[in-house]
Amino acid sequence: MPYITAAKEISSLIAEYSKTKILWIDTEIADYKSPNPRLSLIQVLDDPEDMTGDRVYLLDVLNQSDVIADFIDQIMKNERIEKVFHNASYDLKFLGGKKAKNVTCTLAKAKKIPVYLLPLPNYQLQTLATQLCNFHGIDKQEQSGDWGKRPLTSVQIEYAYLDCIYLAQVYLKLLTIESKLNIDPSSEDLSLLTARYVEIEQQQKILKSEFEHLQERVKQAMLAQDVQETSYCKLTSYERKTFKTQFQELRDLIENQGIDLDFTITLTEDIRKNLGVNLEKLPVNVDINTYWKITPQKQEHEEY
Repeated sequence: MPYITAAKEISSLIAEYSKTKILWIDTEIADYKSPNPRLSLIQVLDDPEDMTGDRVYLLDVLNQSDVIADFIDQIMKNERIEKVFHNASYDLKFLGGKKAKNVTCTLAKAKKIPVYLLPLPNYQLQTLATQLCNFHGIDKQEQSGDWGKRPLTSVQIEYAYLDCIYLAQVYLKLLTIESKLNIDPSSEDLSLLTARYVEIEQQQKILKSEFEHLQERVKQAMLAQDVQETSYCKLTSYERKTFKTQFQELRDLIENQGIDLDFTITLTEDIRKNLGVNLEKLPVNVDINTYWKITPQKQEHEEY
């Protein structure tokens, strides 16, 4: 876990990193709660197989705006290099913003995976690293430490390099899970898929029924006991106003007042029936959309 402070050495490393295909990057921010947060450290890993931290370089860029600009120009704006972050939107505030190219966010990746494949209480890096990669005893206390103070403590340095290791391992695990989603439909085993679908369908009906029943019971109990909030939920009310008028009266008003009001009306089935043959006298645009759904076949054992 080399810790580099000299601008010349950091620039040399940046030049080397500009030749790589993928980098795992993390940052530490000084004064992050203040109106003027400052980029303190950039942690970079170029080898996901490294579990010791030997390939994690800690670049001390505090108050080194030229070095930060160099990193942004050579690394962040470089489309050839994939840059992997967790919660990338935060890091990009200090590393090029929208000018950054080819950025991968493990937080975004994790959120796109269906819950049944990634059943987690949250998508924090600590949680992903623990649940997916069996890293235990992760201490995030230093995340809110004083990263504007120098010299950094040994605890801060250890914390900084470990996050890159966690990040790389989580990234690889997410790729493995994603591969289960990208299956060629033409090669699917329909018998197995259908059997699992039917099994899940029955479970889903039971769970949905119980969930809706419990939801209503909770709501009614809170109302009856005059409880507005519990540790889990909050009871809120809202009003939904719907303004209606007779079409004929609206038409007369528009004509009498000379109101310029023109918009497309969806001709429902009832309206089309009322119009009858007069529908043919209207210039009608017909949008046709095709939707597919699965309709269960009736089974012999079903009761009717």
